[in-house]
Amino acid sequence: MAKGKLRRALTNPRVIVVMVAFIIALYSTGLPLSLGREGVVVRAVEKGSAAYDAGIRSSEGTALAAKERITAIDGNKVRTITDYASAVLSLEINQTLLIETNRDFYRVAVKPEIEMRALPELEEKTVVVNATTNETKKILANKTIGEIVGIADIGLKVSNVPKSNLRLGLDLQGGTRVMLKPETKLPKEDMELLLANMNKRLNLFGLSDVVVRDASDLAGNQFIIVEVAGASEGEVRQLIAKQGKFEAKIANETVFTGNEVTDVCRSATCSGIDFQSGGCSQSSASDWLCRFYFTITLSQEAAEKQAKATQKLAVVNDYLSQPLQLYLDDELVDELQIGKELKGNPVTGIKISGSGNGPGRKEATSSSINNMKRLQTILITGSLPVKLEIVRTDSISPILGEQFLRNALKVGLVAMLFVALTLAIAYRKLQIAIPILLTSLLEIFIMLGFASLLPFLSWTIDLAAIAGIIAAVGTGVNDQIIITDEALKGEQRRIFSWKEKLKSAFAVIFGAYFTLLVAMLPLFAVGAGMLRGFALTTIIGMSVGVFITRPAYAKIVEMLMEKG
Repeated sequence: MAKGKLRRALTNPRVIVVMVAFIIALYSTGLPLSLGREGVVVRAVEKGSAAYDAGIRSSEGTALAAKERITAIDGNKVRTITDYASAVLSLEINQTLLIETNRDFYRVAVKPEIEMRALPELEEKTVVVNATTNETKKILANKTIGEIVGIADIGLKVSNVPKSNLRLGLDLQGGTRVMLKPETKLPKEDMELLLANMNKRLNLFGLSDVVVRDASDLAGNQFIIVEVAGASEGEVRQLIAKQGKFEAKIANETVFTGNEVTDVCRSATCSGIDFQSGGCSQSSASDWLCRFYFTITLSQEAAEKQAKATQKLAVVNDYLSQPLQLYLDDELVDELQIGKELKGNPVTGIKISGSGNGPGRKEATSSSINNMKRLQTILITGSLPVKLEIVRTDSISPILGEQFLRNALKVGLVAMLFVALTLAIAYRKLQIAIPILLTSLLEIFIMLGFASLLPFLSWTIDLAAIAGIIAAVGTGVNDQIIITDEALKGEQRRIFSWKEKLKSAFAVIFGAYFTLLVAMLPLFAVGAGMLRGFALTTIIGMSVGVFITRPAYAKIVEMLMEKG
């Protein structure tokens, strides 16, 4: 008879729905595919590095699980970050690495790390005057010499292969979360433009795994949530706190803005450390300064405005009497001397410069390059439509995130064991306790699978989502106890039919479901940060249970309670 009940259970439509949902969840989470995944994922590739020159790219905008994976280096298997670090630990200049990925083979030639040093001797150099027409001129500038100071990094940022398609939140993988508030309330169209602009700005700067989304609170205040995995708080704050309103002024008159820049050079041929202006210099024992430069192309209208502004200036020692002042968000960031040949000349090619400092040459160079990349990014993306105020920042280390995840799994396991023990003591029947436990586990798995199919909801597993899962499972166990109690009462008294008893149980379950749904929807609609994640997870979990797993559980309980 047991085999007959099992056959009936497996062919029941409600149980079949659960099995189909389980199979869909299994594949949507990517767990079967992860069993065959080896290597480390290429998260980012530094432009101009040895890896970039070899053709390796980071596939920006794709999910981490879909990115290219390094599986071997010089024939040695790479399974973890530790294997990768060991393979690139002791490199030599001009050494060639054969990197094998899941898509191709790459030959990566290790480069030397070179620092350029200015010499006192002068030499004639050719510089670009107009980037549009490629007009050049000859100037006298200091000779420079390159010194090899070490071995350059091959330019890859990698991480361990994800075990599933599920997206972990910053609480569990580390990174930075920033909550911003617009200075004025934005209409929907402007908010969409703002989000797209910020997303582009962060990706152009080279940050990976970026999430930019809007949120609001019950008072109607607008917020923007920016989450960047693996980035430091300083990097994110400096890039998104700026509105990016760029202006160039001569004698306090605006001659062009960021919106009038038609092209920004980012290649090594027209950007980098400005050795013509002295490159890097040491002002004290613990303070170095390095200047950067890059060229931009202006619209013809902007060039005409600049020509008109310079026409009335005097010439002093081969330069015009007023400098070109660069303002970012109304703050002066640099002043450039204007050569006398540009007086009244509508030149569209302009050289932009700035600086960075640090306690040593290497730190100053890095600061200068980062400042250059930040300004280039702002000029490319344009200014944001409104100023943003940083309301809150959270920064979590990857190590702490791993600890959170391990602790959450341990707490979940202990909770399930206590539930199982309580059910076993209460009903004293394993055939009742075990189905309740299995149904709860199925609900969790189907919930995760369903959520992984909804990328447009920006659903991530963080501490708030784990709290939502616990809440959903708690309501699930409560509903299954209601179903079981009604079934046991029906067995003992047989006053009503099975159908009537279960209908009574589901009336209570649906009542509780819609009550919680009404409570969660406002949090999901206007919640900011963790509130929205908690509400979304709870809604998904309750819906999976009420419409998929609990009807199947009721049918199984009905079969188990049947005599004979």
